[in-house]
Amino acid sequence: MCAHDKKDSSLYLPQVCTIVRTEAMTQRDRYFEFKLANGDLGHKPGQFAELSIPGIGEAPISLSSSPTRNGTFEMVIRNVGKVTSMIHTLKAGETLGLRGPFGTDFPMEDLRGKDLLFVAGGIGLVPLRSAIQYALDNRKNYGAIYILFGCTDPTQRLFTKEIADWAKREDIVFLESVDRPAPGWTGNTGVITTLFPKIKDKLNTKNTRALIVGPPIMYKFVILELKTMGFEDKDIIMSLERHMKCGVGKCGHCQINGCYVCQDGPVFTLEAVRGLMEAI
Repeated sequence: MCAHDKKDSSLYLPQVCTIVRTEAMTQRDRYFEFKLANGDLGHKPGQFAELSIPGIGEAPISLSSSPTRNGTFEMVIRNVGKVTSMIHTLKAGETLGLRGPFGTDFPMEDLRGKDLLFVAGGIGLVPLRSAIQYALDNRKNYGAIYILFGCTDPTQRLFTKEIADWAKREDIVFLESVDRPAPGWTGNTGVITTLFPKIKDKLNTKNTRALIVGPPIMYKFVILELKTMGFEDKDIIMSLERHMKCGVGKCGHCQINGCYVCQDGPVFTLEAVRGLMEAI
């Protein structure tokens, strides 16, 4: 059941954020590190914010860094329209407007003591990374950690240096796959569900919580795999993609029946959206 609340009026007014650093990640995706003049953003893993350029427009962007990394916050922005294409032209030292943070989050404090299975498809790694970083920065608070990442081809891999570090860690399991290999690729080939047999016998499904972000088509097949493995709906947590605009439940672009994804989500349990047509 969804029940969105009225937001504080200050969330309608943008504050100024400054670009600290930026670099290309893929042909369409660009990494940005930002800072605010008035301290930390105060976000939680899985939330998003609205970036704006006066005279151009505003766009909702997922927050990709954990609040445990104080002082700045990070986003990866895909060039898909006039606002994002203009943001891609900006350099370190330039400023944008920012509103937020908005939306629900991955309940990392409630998951203390649990094993965690992160499943990221393509650009879904961007918001899920905030929860992964949070878990790794508080490693002693969680049990076994599994991270599965899949993308269409090696050119679409994100945070390549960081995931290389994850692969070397002995206190987590990191596996990745690409749908279509390219010369030089020696890793797993196939959709992300081809990674599940590699961890299936290791998982204690009763104590594991699955956190999923990816393209809509991915959810159907990942959820089928998780249900086959014995996961309950309440233990499957995901972030839903919808065309969000205002972030405060006014424009209705992201509405699913009585739910506003920008406020009631974007993070939901499968249990919460089972009865919502078109949610998945």
